[in-house]
Amino acid sequence: MEEQILPETDVAELELEAVIGFNGHVPNGLKCHPDQEHLIYPLGCTILIQAINTNEQKFLHGHGNNVSCLTISKEGDYIASGQVTFMGFKADIILWDYKKRELIARLSLHKGKIEALAFSPNDLYLVSLGGPDDGSVVVWSVAKRDAICGSPAAGLNVGNATNVIFSRCLDEMFVTAGNGTIRVWELDLPNRKIRPTECQTGQKKRIVMSTGMADDDSFFYLGTTTGDILKMNPRTKLLADTGPAKDKFSLGVSAVRCLKMGGLLVGSGAGMLVFCKSPSYKPIKKLQLQGGITSITLRGEGHQFFVGTEESHIYRVSFTDFKETLIATCHFEAVQDIVFPFGTAELFATCAKKDIRVWHTMSNRELLRITVPNMTCHGIDFMRDGRSLISAWDDGKIRAFAPETGRLIYTINSAHRIGVTAIATTSDCKRIISGGGEGEVRVWQIGCQTQKLEEALKEHKSSVSCIRVKKNNEECVTASTDGTCIIWDLVRLRRNQMILANTLFQCVCYHPEEFQIITSGTDRKIAYWEVFDGSVIRELEGSLSGSINGMDITQEGGHFVTGGHDHLVKVWDYNEGEVTHVGVGHSGNIMGIRVSPGNQYIVSVSADGAILRWKYPFAS
Repeated sequence: MEEQILPETDVAELELEAVIGFNGHVPNGLKCHPDQEHLIYPLGCTILIQAINTNEQKFLHGHGNNVSCLTISKEGDYIASGQVTFMGFKADIILWDYKKRELIARLSLHKGKIEALAFSPNDLYLVSLGGPDDGSVVVWSVAKRDAICGSPAAGLNVGNATNVIFSRCLDEMFVTAGNGTIRVWELDLPNRKIRPTECQTGQKKRIVMSTGMADDDSFFYLGTTTGDILKMNPRTKLLADTGPAKDKFSLGVSAVRCLKMGGLLVGSGAGMLVFCKSPSYKPIKKLQLQGGITSITLRGEGHQFFVGTEESHIYRVSFTDFKETLIATCHFEAVQDIVFPFGTAELFATCAKKDIRVWHTMSNRELLRITVPNMTCHGIDFMRDGRSLISAWDDGKIRAFAPETGRLIYTINSAHRIGVTAIATTSDCKRIISGGGEGEVRVWQIGCQTQKLEEALKEHKSSVSCIRVKKNNEECVTASTDGTCIIWDLVRLRRNQMILANTLFQCVCYHPEEFQIITSGTDRKIAYWEVFDGSVIRELEGSLSGSINGMDITQEGGHFVTGGHDHLVKVWDYNEGEVTHVGVGHSGNIMGIRVSPGNQYIVSVSADGAILRWKYPFAS
């Protein structure tokens, strides 16, 4: 990652306080550590280690691209994680020391993507499976941190292998499975060879999604896309039984876990969690969760276990009463916007795709979720009185919700032709200013029961990306992707000043004294402008690569923060024009950033669904 090189050496690091995020699409990505106190899961390029009881978080940084698989050794001393990378490049496996929370070694051989990883039962070996462009299986020595041997993972006339699972007793046996292929491998260490044996499934042709090994190695179980389970014998390499015969699991069996006391925990792609036993595989206990289940991880023997779903929910389920508790949730789409209510840092709201969520700042808990199916929310703003949360949607509507209950208060239909792309409110709560995809800026009068269009201001030629209103509500500034920022007079409802630059403007802020504005966008420059005559005062180089998408200024105006495609959060001194602090932690493009009222935190949101809370570096 060339982009993550920090600028000048005297720049301090921002302190990361908390992360709200979990990538639920990683198969078996959620793991409960054998100490039974910590959950380990991926988010973008980062791996989070979260204490179950205290919610204290630690971060493992080291991957240059998204983490694609994760595994923990039996004793819990080692963590191994693999990543995706660009076509033809080597994808790294990183071996971590769990206790020291640090990187031990980088293992690179595979190209493109690491599909799956598994440790041998006595931590002697690590086996890795390359992605579709690589197609090889490699056994690594954990002690020597080096490859022992490798081989193509699947035969010539079958599909790719996507799953690997180690024997629970022998260090020399593991199983790979995938599209039409199930192989049991034996490691011959003196000759440095691994030898596969194809498993016979007779007439059944299946694509394997998930695997589980019994504790005594007597059988292993394979969950398929068809929605049934194959039970195989690793010694005879024959099919023992399959099921269920009738009601197969909808959208495939995406997770399988064997329990010590016998029986299986099965998760389906439709979010159904089932406890069942061979050979009938009929549900003995079942539970419907939200989102397709991608990981089931046991805490200890399995009296309690954790389930991760594609919609980025983490549930805790106790085995005896089979009831779920939602312990963590976050956005599973790109987060578009973040906003604090006026004058309080206790909560904030974010929007992503079809969701608007309200979060409690200190505990990272979701307080409220508002969902409008099949729509995309582009921007949100709190009314100054805190009674409504105004949102801009791609179906051209402005919707206002009650922030405590999520009740829809009113809708302004067809507010804009090509979707509403930006929104702002005035501090007297009587007006909403909205911008659309066609470039119009519209001023709406909001009464107790009525919403009336006051004026449509047609100047911009392309979509409006950001709107900020002056404190006295007499003026506002709109930034657009046509390369102009326009300062509007909200009393006479016409244009005061126009700012031109060769860039797609993404964000704009008033300096608190309101005689200057700062803008930024795709040309990576941060520009200071005179409000009075629209002349440029100075330009700063905002980032080394990629657009700047978010910007916010403190209440005093001494510092401002920016974030963008380089994944870095930067704190700037306004007068000096120098970066004072840099925050490294995002693994997606930063879409929005805000300083909390009272200057306690900086909250930034990114395209991988993460919300990061940073400690504001200066005493207010």
